[in-house]
Amino acid sequence: MVTEEQGKIGQKQEKHILVLCVDRDGDLGAKAEIKTPIVGRDENLDAAVTLALRDPEEPDANAMFEAVRVYDRLKNEKKPEEILQIASISGSELGGVGADRKIVAELSDLLGSFPASEVILVTDGYTDEAVLPLIQSRVPVSSVRRIVVKHSESIEETAALFSRYLKTLVDNPRYARIVLGIPGLFFIILTVLSTFNLLSLFWLVFLFVLGIFMLFKGFGVDKVAQNFYHWTQEYTPPPLPVQISNFAAIAGVLCTAVGVYLGWSNASGQIVAPPDLAGWVSILPQIAGFFVQGAMNLMVIGTCVILFGRAIRLYFQHDTKLLRNAALIIIVAWSRQILDATSDVLTGRTGIGSEKLIFSILVGILIGIASVLVIFVIHRSAKGFFERKGEQVEEFGED
Repeated sequence: MVTEEQGKIGQKQEKHILVLCVDRDGDLGAKAEIKTPIVGRDENLDAAVTLALRDPEEPDANAMFEAVRVYDRLKNEKKPEEILQIASISGSELGGVGADRKIVAELSDLLGSFPASEVILVTDGYTDEAVLPLIQSRVPVSSVRRIVVKHSESIEETAALFSRYLKTLVDNPRYARIVLGIPGLFFIILTVLSTFNLLSLFWLVFLFVLGIFMLFKGFGVDKVAQNFYHWTQEYTPPPLPVQISNFAAIAGVLCTAVGVYLGWSNASGQIVAPPDLAGWVSILPQIAGFFVQGAMNLMVIGTCVILFGRAIRLYFQHDTKLLRNAALIIIVAWSRQILDATSDVLTGRTGIGSEKLIFSILVGILIGIASVLVIFVIHRSAKGFFERKGEQVEEFGED
């Protein structure tokens, strides 16, 4: 019994130390085609050799060699309660969020098989700011070893390094647009202006093009255009009834707007502007009458078009609101007669009194009552057609 307790105490005192090498840009998979995580001294050494043979200038290979060296030194100096392990994990060559998520996933799998109590992190020195918080959020980091490859300061190596960066600027589309595209545009402009003997305008054109470029980049117009392009590629049109309803709404609004314009034109063409405010007040009824006379046709048509498009959508949805919408179309269509009679009264046409207006209103009331009765009959005879909710049924009953 005492022996088991001593074993448990000894197990609690065990210290798991992990020597971890992180390849954030995913060179192990992209260049050496090696899957990560890599666990074990021999496995990491073989992977480092393979990566170095594929690309002798790769700093991640040097970082893996350093991780093996640190592991060997700790192996020789380790205490009895310490358990050592070495591993390498990698991110993605695309960088960014995807690389960080891959690092976290591989680290979680690694900690599941080897529950490290502390980590000795080995990096190439350029990814510490991005990698270190990811590791520290899951396991304490007791030491960080940065490996920076030393370069000679000779002219040959400087030229080689410069040519490498120049090749990156030319081959990478992200940088080539700025380094080559904009100067090329200015060279073309300079050639065109020189052909037509307009070199004096070059600086104006130069500043204009540069200002357009800075404006687009500053306000993110290029990103907005790119997002709009992607949206058009991924856009899924709504169902056909919704498309018809939206088109009818747009057409109805346009008809109404044109009707307002025609009403204003008719009123301004029929009325002579008075010289004082009292004259304006006296002719306000005539202005309203001529406005209604010119605008009523298209305004009524536009409203009916909107309601008709909505009726089509309600029909395909089997909604009980379709019946009330149909009755509303009839009432709005008859309102044209009421508006016509109103314009006759306001403009004071000869031989026309208010009898036409009263008659139109009474007929409109009768049409409304008849529509309600017809709706009630149709609703009771077509119960199976409509997919009704409980609230819609109660609302219709109350109406």
